[in-house]
Amino acid sequence: MSHSEQIQPTASMNTGMSGAERMPALSTESMDAAQRAAAQELIDGPRGAVFGPFIPLLRSPDLMSRLQKVGEYIRFHSALETRINEFVMLIVSRQWTQQFEWRMHYPLALKAGVAEDVLTALGEGRRPLGMREDEQIAYDVCEELARTHGVSDFTYQQAVAQFGERGVIDMLGLVGYFSTVSMIMNVARTPPMSSSYLPPLAAYPA
Repeated sequence: MSHSEQIQPTASMNTGMSGAERMPALSTESMDAAQRAAAQELIDGPRGAVFGPFIPLLRSPDLMSRLQKVGEYIRFHSALETRINEFVMLIVSRQWTQQFEWRMHYPLALKAGVAEDVLTALGEGRRPLGMREDEQIAYDVCEELARTHGVSDFTYQQAVAQFGERGVIDMLGLVGYFSTVSMIMNVARTPPMSSSYLPPLAAYPA
C-alpha cells in the first residue's frame, strides 16, 4: 500500500453537521516535510493510516505527533478494561455529538461487552438503564464532569474504589483526549465513514 493510499478520506454523507467538510484529506504532494513525517509516523504505528481526527490535525503536524501518542496510550495501553474504555469514548462522543467517533467505537463497544440497550439509550441522550456497576460509575464521572466541571466526593470515592487512582487518571485523560478530537472534527466537519450501519446522532437533547 502506498503512502497516499494510507491517508484515508472520509466519505461525504449526512453527518448531522451543517455545511461542507472544511479540512479534507491532504494529498501527499501538498504536504510539507513535517506533515509527511507526522503522517508516516501514524502509518507506522498501530493505527496504520491517517484517518478521522488526524486528517484535520495534519495541518499542525507537531501537535498531531504529540497528540496521537496520547491517543495511542489511551486506546491501546490504558489501565481501564477495554469495555469501560470504549463506553467512555461513546459517552464523550454523545456529549459532543461527534459522528465519526460514535460510528467507529459503537461496534467496538458492543464487541467488548457493552449491552446494545445501554448504547441505544446513550445515543438518545438518556441515562441508560441496565448498566453494569462499573459502567454506572464511569457514566457518573463523565456526566458530572460535563455538567459541573468536577466530580462529587461520593463519585470520586466510587471511581477510585472501582478503577484505582491510575484508572481514574486514565479515564480523565480519555475524556480530555476524546473531547479534544471531537472539538477538532466538529469544527473541521469531518464526516464519518459511510460504511457504518448506524444512523447519524441527533443533536444532543437540551
